[in-house]
Amino acid sequence: MTDTAASPAIRAVQHTSFAVLFAISGSHLINDMLQAVLPAIYPNLKSQFHLSFVQIGLVTLVFQCTASLLQPWVGYLADKRPAPYSLAAGMVATLLGILLLARAGSYHMVLLAAGLIGIGSSVFHPESARVARMASGGRYGLAQSLFQVGGNSGTALGPLTAALVVAWWGQNGVAVYALAALLAIVILWKVGTWYKHHGLTRMKARPPQATGHSQARTLASLTVLMLLIFSKYLYLVSITSYFTFYLIHTFAVSIQAAQIHLFIFLAAVAVGTFAGGPLGDRFGRKYVIWFSILGMLPFTLMLPYANLFWTGILSVVIGMVMASAFPAIVVFAQELLPHRLGMISGLFYGFAFGIAGLGAALLGDLADATSITFVYKVCAFLPAIGLLAVFLPNQKPQPR
Repeated sequence: MTDTAASPAIRAVQHTSFAVLFAISGSHLINDMLQAVLPAIYPNLKSQFHLSFVQIGLVTLVFQCTASLLQPWVGYLADKRPAPYSLAAGMVATLLGILLLARAGSYHMVLLAAGLIGIGSSVFHPESARVARMASGGRYGLAQSLFQVGGNSGTALGPLTAALVVAWWGQNGVAVYALAALLAIVILWKVGTWYKHHGLTRMKARPPQATGHSQARTLASLTVLMLLIFSKYLYLVSITSYFTFYLIHTFAVSIQAAQIHLFIFLAAVAVGTFAGGPLGDRFGRKYVIWFSILGMLPFTLMLPYANLFWTGILSVVIGMVMASAFPAIVVFAQELLPHRLGMISGLFYGFAFGIAGLGAALLGDLADATSITFVYKVCAFLPAIGLLAVFLPNQKPQPR
């Protein structure tokens, strides 16, 4: 085959499919917005069902465990036998969970709804991460950031929209989110069609390259990356699950005002996520990881001692700096095991959700035993785990 004949195929593989990336990012926004509705209405559920902080933490644990335990297996099966339309099927489970949450009349029904939403998430994330890489055209960090920023934006919109919807219609108003789930099902069906007819061809045309690291070095690096995820997500869940309670307890703000503060924090997370991937493509992922995980330490140490104004400022800085790490960590891990993209994506997303679920329960127990302020004083030291990034191998930015 001549160079002239080959060039269209090469250009097709190298081309970044922004339409697909925006579609999968938009679906991620809807998916994570629906997930974020659950913690956003925790104050309402706590009041309605007379729940303790431990019971609130257990709701998060059920959601995070169903979301986390299945993800590596979904990714592993996708590597072996891709299932393009599983993306739409996973969103159906989320839809059922949202409808059940709107009509839940008992604590046990809330737990079941949380489990269904978690199952939908476990199917969505590994396959969506694969699609993002298929559509990247070699700009892996950018693609992962675009994919992630959709999820972060959805997580930020969840509390904001819930503050309005629940204030107007109460718990039954959660059913409004079913319309968003139906829209996501349609989008993901179309993405599945692209995946089937074009995405798999791209993966075959751009075979993964071996890293050259030994098995022991690869395993050690993956362990370090997972410890960094532990640091990031345990601190993140202290905000997403308990920040509203902290603000209400410490500064006597209203539920709506606390949810707006949570929205601002999560919006900052979305901005940081968008920056992290492209910076990793340009300067190297290890440097972004260093800056992100360890760089937020001074700000987390100051947060428990700040007034309301500076709490808002510090939360924005923490959210932006912390969030830039996740796209870099995921792509770093994918490059360590390039033949196991789905499994690695599922493992890291699943581990993140699992840590968040377990951490929510443990932090809730700690809050009941001490105080919500004490929880933030303890969690302030978590970013120090970022020092472990020194053991990661150096990886040069990959040219397009």
